[in-house]
Amino acid sequence: MQQIPMTATGVEKLREELKHLKNVVRPRIIAAIAEARGHGDLKENAEYHAAKEQQAFTEGRIRDIEHKLSYVQVIDLTGMANNGKVVFSATVTLLNLDTDQTMVYQIVGEEEADLKTGKISVTSPIARAVIGKYKGDTVEVTAPGGVVSYEVSEVIY
Repeated sequence: MQQIPMTATGVEKLREELKHLKNVVRPRIIAAIAEARGHGDLKENAEYHAAKEQQAFTEGRIRDIEHKLSYVQVIDLTGMANNGKVVFSATVTLLNLDTDQTMVYQIVGEEEADLKTGKISVTSPIARAVIGKYKGDTVEVTAPGGVVSYEVSEVIY
């Protein structure tokens, strides 16, 4: 398995989720299963089956997070001199050259990508186009609507 790149913030969020699942969710599910067992016949006990399904989902998520954390490679740009080059974890301001619309994205790992908060996956078409470019460079991104040209107008570490 190859390393999974992630920001320090992303790793911390995963660790917090893992702690919550193990210390809060798992005990709650165990209690729900115990209570449902007390209601009698398990074949027709919807509460029991729902709790067991939730338990399977939770245990799967715990295994998934533990696996990812065992292969994570934290990319931390603090202390790195900003030479204007777009790299993983950088926040990039892009100017759409056709519409003059400005967009700001942080390039993160797949696990932490969230377009609503401006975090795009390093594997996304925009991130792949701008990685390795410098402030002032122009890039072309193939989008569903066609090719879009952007200028890298700012790079923040």
